[in-house]
Amino acid sequence: MWNNAVMALAISFSPNSIATATAAIPCPNRTPNFPHFSHILHFRSHESIPWRSSSSSSISGSSFGFTPRFEKFVVMAASSVPESAGEGVESVDLVQNLRLGAMFGIWYLLNIYYNIFNKQVLKAFPFPTTVTAFQFGCGTIIVNLMWALNFHHRPKISSSQFATILPLAVAHTMGNILTNVSLGRVAVSFTHTIKAMEPFFTVLLSALFLAERPSFWVVFSLVPVVGGVALASFTEASFNWIGFSSAMASNLTNQSRNIFSKKLMVHKEALDNINLFSVITIISFILLVPSALLLEGTKFSPSYLKLAANQGLNIRELCIRLLLSGICFHSYQQVSYSILQEISPVTHAVGNSLKRVVVIVSSVIFFQTTVSPLNALGTGIALMGVFLYSRAKRMNSKLKSL
Repeated sequence: MWNNAVMALAISFSPNSIATATAAIPCPNRTPNFPHFSHILHFRSHESIPWRSSSSSSISGSSFGFTPRFEKFVVMAASSVPESAGEGVESVDLVQNLRLGAMFGIWYLLNIYYNIFNKQVLKAFPFPTTVTAFQFGCGTIIVNLMWALNFHHRPKISSSQFATILPLAVAHTMGNILTNVSLGRVAVSFTHTIKAMEPFFTVLLSALFLAERPSFWVVFSLVPVVGGVALASFTEASFNWIGFSSAMASNLTNQSRNIFSKKLMVHKEALDNINLFSVITIISFILLVPSALLLEGTKFSPSYLKLAANQGLNIRELCIRLLLSGICFHSYQQVSYSILQEISPVTHAVGNSLKRVVVIVSSVIFFQTTVSPLNALGTGIALMGVFLYSRAKRMNSKLKSL
């Protein structure tokens, strides 16, 4: 407000010297307290101001007829503006970083709880397709509540969009079923160690279907990924071929989904990340219900649950953990997509690599999984390779932007 008053005083003393006054006062980016005068005032050309010097931006006392004291007051008042503007920008950045950090923490925490609850359910109720269908059912309910309460706008899906999204939903569905098959057969830490192979399939499928040639550093980073997973597999106490193969197949299907999204999505019709994930969740649930009935029968019927209860299964605990796993399953992916809307895909990949480390360590501690030194070494090498891959991708994106 003081700066505006000073400007008004200067203009009132010399109507022909508007450009002089505005040139002397550095104008920061637009803020609520100090608007750009260039948007509301008419400036005279630089050629009509013979006294303006490129070596000095101070206000000439002879041009206005001011005393040196008043001139000093004007300059001091104007010089305070950039500092206050800078402090405002810093405070906004701090709030944004804290908010993003909280979202990452929630993402990791939900993922940890999902893997714990999911493993407990699959050990007591070894029907991965039925469990996956129930989890997508929870997600479908959450999505419809989100749209009904206007937390996010409901999209209008055209026939062309549906045809594009359907292959993504099929790959997403298969990837989650295969992951649950693996989690039911082997330790959580081993499943996530195998899933560290995702970058390998990303590079392979991108080269085959998108004609993208990886850089030397990207290929180099895959060496510890493949080597670490191999070492961890050879020394894994819970190893079996069904668990290993299903986790590896889930890598293939999940990365195929990403390739489909790059190759098929029409940008002018593309949905935002949250709505895309929501629509995929609903389609996956519709696909899984008949699949679960066909592959595993009515395993969640009252008669079957009563029979299981007679054999010692705690139905109440099973239902609670199944419900919690379904809520955590959808929520952590929803938060992940929300984070992806605010940061670059490469930064998101780095965060995902760290998330895998957190999940592996927490599952080993919670389930007291026996880990040999060679197994831990293999897992560590694989995760280090994933981190190097993320760094190599970031380096490539920076080189492309130059």
